[in-house]
Amino acid sequence: MRNYTRLIMAAILFLSVSCKSGEKLYNKGRYDDAVTAFVKKLQRRPQDAIALQLLPKAYQQSLQLHEDRVSGYLRSDDPLKWESVRREYRVLQHLYDVIHTSPAALSVVQPKDYRSAITGAQENAAQVRYERGMELLERGDKASAREAYDEFAATLKMVNNYRDARQRMEEAFELGTINVLVSRIEVRSPYYQFSADQFRDALVRNLQQRGVNRFVKFTDERFARGENIQPDEYLEMQFYDFEVGQTYVDRSQREVSREIETGSVKDTSGKVIKRYTTVKATIYITRKTVVSRGLLDYRIIDVANNQVLRTDRIPGSYTWVNQVGTFRGDERALSEEDKRQLGGVDAPPPPPQELFMLFTRPIYDQLARDLQSFYSRL
Repeated sequence: MRNYTRLIMAAILFLSVSCKSGEKLYNKGRYDDAVTAFVKKLQRRPQDAIALQLLPKAYQQSLQLHEDRVSGYLRSDDPLKWESVRREYRVLQHLYDVIHTSPAALSVVQPKDYRSAITGAQENAAQVRYERGMELLERGDKASAREAYDEFAATLKMVNNYRDARQRMEEAFELGTINVLVSRIEVRSPYYQFSADQFRDALVRNLQQRGVNRFVKFTDERFARGENIQPDEYLEMQFYDFEVGQTYVDRSQREVSREIETGSVKDTSGKVIKRYTTVKATIYITRKTVVSRGLLDYRIIDVANNQVLRTDRIPGSYTWVNQVGTFRGDERALSEEDKRQLGGVDAPPPPPQELFMLFTRPIYDQLARDLQSFYSRL
């Protein structure tokens, strides 16, 4: 019985707070929110006097507020005013839908249907965006084409399949795209002669996946002719001073020991005495290292005027390590850290081509970041 009474009291308190919240919203001039609050109240209590009294007033105030805004937008010189008009009409249509969820609310308010007004505003907004896009597209330059693409995209958001906006958007995309051809990479080294095609393949693939900029397309120069791509910019790269150092071998050994319990005995008084002994071992470590290093110079060149748009130099290095660990003596003398240093297989250094790819990894990452930063300006 007590629980039932508590539930009744909680419900009464909730309804009281709900009603008061609607009144507070109305008194603060938040008429849209007040309409929603009063309708929710009437859904629960269709005979609520305060909600029935204030709902028509709140709706009328909302209607007046948004209609006044619409009038102001229509008098303005803002070329995109129809989008603002549509936004106001959509708010009023939302109130229309909310009120229709409650028969009690409909008994005191006859909301206005704005669906036709929204459609008209969307058509006008789409027309404005389309005309702006066409004007930009007719200029014929890449920067304007990219702006035109956004205008046609906005057109289709207003009205799907508006005229030929989708076709025009694709046209603007093609015109606005910068085709960057990644040329053959030279490796200048007095000791090694090989191609950096693997580096170039990985770079082009990664740049395409990163989506550096939707209007920038990277293509390997080897495939550009087959795809009939006309370049706008060239990315030229050269590796300098690539070298593989001598194999450095470091051999070391160290002695380790530990005291371990070997058992226990009792003395004449019966006391247990533990016995310990010291175990020893010698650890042998052979560590080979080879350092490879080099520099990458890159340039971005404008094909139209042969102007260098960006140039930089990126250093890189990689240290190959091979370690083999063995021991002699009593294994019980080894700590866990000692055991981690043991094992391994004695192996020769990788060939120069493999070391080249390993040392270029940090260069590759830095170059990708540089290009992403450079082309994000568009």
